[in-house]
Amino acid sequence: MNDALVDGIVKAVLYEGYMLYPYRPSAVKNRQRFNFGVVYPRAYSEAQGGTDACTMQTQCLVSGDERTQCLVRVRFLRMVDRSIGKAQTSSEPASAIPDSIGKVERLEVNGTVYQPWQEAVEEQIVVTELNLSALAAQSMQRPFRLSANKDREAIRDDSGAIAGWIERQTACVAGAIEFTAEILEKGLFKLTVRIANDSRMDGAETIGREQALAQSLVSAHTILEACNGEFVSLIDPPENYRDYAHACQNVGTWPVLVGEEGHHETLLSSPIILYDYPQIAPESPGDLFDGAEIDEILMLRIMTLTEEEKREMRQSDERARRILERTESLPEEQFMKLHGALRGLRATWEDAP
Repeated sequence: MNDALVDGIVKAVLYEGYMLYPYRPSAVKNRQRFNFGVVYPRAYSEAQGGTDACTMQTQCLVSGDERTQCLVRVRFLRMVDRSIGKAQTSSEPASAIPDSIGKVERLEVNGTVYQPWQEAVEEQIVVTELNLSALAAQSMQRPFRLSANKDREAIRDDSGAIAGWIERQTACVAGAIEFTAEILEKGLFKLTVRIANDSRMDGAETIGREQALAQSLVSAHTILEACNGEFVSLIDPPENYRDYAHACQNVGTWPVLVGEEGHHETLLSSPIILYDYPQIAPESPGDLFDGAEIDEILMLRIMTLTEEEKREMRQSDERARRILERTESLPEEQFMKLHGALRGLRATWEDAP
């Protein structure tokens, strides 16, 4: 497997919708993010009438024999609720960590503006290689639980006094991954990977989407690697496997082959629709968190931001700050490479001899 090639696509999927242009928390589109690949807690899903999914299912075809194994990795983002508090007095001692902070929507200290935000940390659940023949005889379930956590960081003014607090809080996320396999014919398996979010949630009927996201698997996707076997394309399967491919039921996800074109050992089950062997444009200087990744347009738009808008972008989030710095420091010759690229030309029937 070409790790760098696969990782580039996985990162793009993982951070789809993390922060969209104009990359400011105050922008309307950034107040409701992550519309793809969200696996909500079951209690919240049921309270919403099932419109917000609490499961994600991948079904794919694997050609192989009794030695065929699959390594499965489930990757997702876990939300971190960042709150800002203002110090109750101007002389709070350095060692004082209050039981609660007086939360505010905006705090400016030493020329830096602090605002609440939903940050994200990457999580990964790795399941050791599964023998598909054994899995066909006995299904397997892998429970997982990510504990809640809370920490605080002091915001100090020029004199070193505590002027406020940054509080970061993660909620408990728990669930299970279920694996089943079926022998369709000699040399062909159907593998099913089902992710369920069973996080406990009291009062789900009154909880809003933002609160539910704190206990969700966000931008969830599954990476599968085959050993002593290979995956069958569900987009363009061989004629003899076409009916089997059409019968695969994928819920909230879209499995495609990834890596070097022509290789069949790695499959990405993505929450956004892709084609087999997707690639990041070689001209792209870095992530922009937009599914289309139209680098030239987005970077030109970033350049039109006012200084105050750039200030908010720079101070709101570390990933947004890197986008701004990369855009402002991009050499002209590299920027010009973004202006149109023609690739993938194929002969038409008119060109045929």
